[in-house]
Amino acid sequence: MSYLVAALLGVVQGLTEFLPISSTAHLLVAGRLVGYEDPAFTVMIQSGSILAILWLYRAKIGAVVRGLPSDRDSQRFALMLVVAVVPALLAGALLADYVQAVLYESVRVIAGAFIVGGLAMLVAERWRPRPTVMEAEHTPILTAFGVGGCQMLALVPGVSRSGATIVGGMLLGLDRPAAAEFSFFLAMPTMAAAFGYELMQVRTSLPDTRVSPRSCPTHSTSPERRSARTWPTSTFAAKAGRVTASVRMSIAHAPSSPPA
Repeated sequence: MSYLVAALLGVVQGLTEFLPISSTAHLLVAGRLVGYEDPAFTVMIQSGSILAILWLYRAKIGAVVRGLPSDRDSQRFALMLVVAVVPALLAGALLADYVQAVLYESVRVIAGAFIVGGLAMLVAERWRPRPTVMEAEHTPILTAFGVGGCQMLALVPGVSRSGATIVGGMLLGLDRPAAAEFSFFLAMPTMAAAFGYELMQVRTSLPDTRVSPRSCPTHSTSPERRSARTWPTSTFAAKAGRVTASVRMSIAHAPSSPPA
């Protein structure tokens, strides 16, 4: 892969991850257009999005982690995210192979999901109920579970994860800013779990830069290399043997000295 292609795919990932459009589908389409499809790279590039969200909400994350032992608000916030992420984890564990083997290969599925997702956002914006939750931290547990159920739709390439959760949140009574913030909160455990799972799946595609002692030329035990290493010693011994034999023959054929 050239640096230009890597930068192009990185820009596509960065622009589409936090908009209500499918970043995965855009990466698939962009990869096909440039003639590059590497599951390992597609997985690794998503780590940047995870780090961006963690940095954006680092203060909130730190406060929740510090307050987990004793603060009820922090405990409720953590429970809310756990409940919301469960549906996507279960659906991903059951359907991941089918989604990657069938749906990811269909451009029609991607295009259809783009259209349906856009229409769903227009409908939700026009006919959504009056919001009752103004802050993401105050989302009821059952509502969080419902938003997590909407997130399962993002398994289909072309359905935006953030779009599905924002639309689902608005239809379940969250105000638009609260739904968007809840979507970002929910992205952290969801994307981290998806990243870990995909990384395990493509671990064999990652280059192995470890050097084994057996692969080192100095540790090779092949006959050729053994003979190459022992050549100087064996040659010297052969020459020494020939010299010794010549000396002995000369002594044997030398005329004996006359008696004194």
